Amino acid sequence: MNIIVLAGGISMERNVSLSSGTKVCRALRARGHKAVLVDLFLGLERYSGSLDAIFDAPDGLCSDYSVAREEPDLAAVRAGRADKSASVFGYGVLEVCRRADVVFLALHGADGEDGRVQAAFDLLGIPYTGSGYLGSAIAMDKDLTKRLVADKVITPRWRVVSYTEDEIDALAGQTILPCVVKPIASGSSIGVSIAHDRAALRDALRECLAYGSRVVLEQYVHGREIQVGILAGHAMPSIEIIPKTGFYDYSNKYQAGAAEEITPAPIPAEWEKELRMATETVFHTLGLSVYARADFIVTPDGTPFFLEINTLPGMTPTSLVPQEAAAMGMSYEELCERIVEESLKARAQE
Repeated sequence: MNIIVLAGGISMERNVSLSSGTKVCRALRARGHKAVLVDLFLGLERYSGSLDAIFDAPDGLCSDYSVAREEPDLAAVRAGRADKSASVFGYGVLEVCRRADVVFLALHGADGEDGRVQAAFDLLGIPYTGSGYLGSAIAMDKDLTKRLVADKVITPRWRVVSYTEDEIDALAGQTILPCVVKPIASGSSIGVSIAHDRAALRDALRECLAYGSRVVLEQYVHGREIQVGILAGHAMPSIEIIPKTGFYDYSNKYQAGAAEEITPAPIPAEWEKELRMATETVFHTLGLSVYARADFIVTPDGTPFFLEINTLPGMTPTSLVPQEAAAMGMSYEELCERIVEESLKARAQE
């Protein structure tokens, strides 16, 4: 098949997306597909060939890419774009996506995981991988997700607040500690902090203002961090995350060796069963399709606290869903192809 692997964009998860996209593109090419990597935001400004010949581009326009420890400088990315259009779609992106048999969405965060790209592709009749626009939009909003599943699975207590910098001291004084501070619509743990005292909470609230004025203040639950992927509606083996320092933040997620990851997680069979049931419940309640990954904290007594679900989970060399697939005997290349196959079924049903 002719496949565009769409990555990059202009969200804070740009670097993660480019790493995922590079690996996905090479995996699909290894399976015999004509896959090409395209940056959602920068588009094909640096491609000098004909758009009609895009699927014959050398090495699928891939380059070596790894996730830097630091978050991306989005201002520099915007400044580097020759096309100063306000469109999120860079030069030639929609044109080549229309020429593809399917677009593999290797996007993360606000560009691609929030349903807007999916909605545009639906209107244009462009098939793509992963969940549809509505489920993607719901899952991106941590508050709305919790509201919809709170009567079906266990989730930490939470509230959503909107505030300005002048209100931080008052808000910090009203909040029960310890708590987790999260931007309402971000991924890769960007902007997430655990506050055990008022000073840390004030710092966390100040940092979160960079990602918007609405944040989730969530009950801190002490336990083991376990995540569960789901493919074609069925939960995959769980994976336990043990960061070597701190918690599973942006740096620990994408730097090799920063965390120990064990799959299947070394937990009792009844815990595994409950985690899988909770993952599938959230997946189907939100109307998701194809694949996703749910995040949990499991307390010492085995209670699974659902945190959030990711509709376009990472596919980088250190990502979790590929490790869970490997535990099932499925190679990375087979996983990518299976995602394509299941996505084409989902688009046909929609």
